[in-house]
Amino acid sequence: MPQLSLHSPLGPLTLSEDEGSIVALDWGWGRDQEKTPLLTRAQTMLERYFDGEPESFDLPLAPWGTAYRKTVWAALQHVPYGQTISYAELAAKAGGSARSIGGAMSHNPIPILIPCHRVLGKSHLGGYSGEGGLDDKRYLLRLEGVAL
Repeated sequence: MPQLSLHSPLGPLTLSEDEGSIVALDWGWGRDQEKTPLLTRAQTMLERYFDGEPESFDLPLAPWGTAYRKTVWAALQHVPYGQTISYAELAAKAGGSARSIGGAMSHNPIPILIPCHRVLGKSHLGGYSGEGGLDDKRYLLRLEGVAL
């Protein structure tokens, strides 16, 4: 499986590709580095994003997960840059409950590109599965201009 790593303000990140789609974005530097056109394009988009340029991440994504989680992640991809949605609002769009939305977010294999950092609790930030936890979530939200 081709992988390509990049430096980011959150630390090293590694993109993984399988059969022409991005399947994972992991914290840490990948062991094997292989530049493919798709991984290079995704790396460039992420670098622009971290430079503060709004990015829509129009990339082929194929996250592995249950049918329900895939439905949640697909709905989440429609939350625009710089905007947020509550767990309850996302549940109304994708089905399930706020709790099940949180479960889907915690298993998102392609964070940032599938922007689970944009999902907030009614009175709190919620959680974040990135290596830096809520500090990473705050960073990403501020980067997108969301007032906390």
